[in-house]
Amino acid sequence: MLEFSGEIWYWRGPAPFYFVTVPEEDCEILRDISKWVSYGWGMIPVIVQIGKTEWTTSLWPKEGRYIVPLKDKVRKAEALSEGDRVTIKLEPGNFKRKS
Repeated sequence: MLEFSGEIWYWRGPAPFYFVTVPEEDCEILRDISKWVSYGWGMIPVIVQIGKTEWTTSLWPKEGRYIVPLKDKVRKAEALSEGDRVTIKLEPGNFKRKS
């Protein structure tokens, strides 16, 4: 399991979403295991925990690093906004996807 802190940022693209960027040192670990757990396009399935909220999602590769997408229901449950600094726990692996 990886644990790190990062700032929530907002991407205003065609499908707007909130993310946290994984620190470089943790991205190195994720790159090493990606060949066993990635299901395509470099996506890595993970179980994520912020505060008391846990969910499954996939890390997205972006500019040589990975980003954690934050679902609306997670941000609402933990009262999070753009610019907030959060501590994230990640468990990568081949998981069945949940919403």
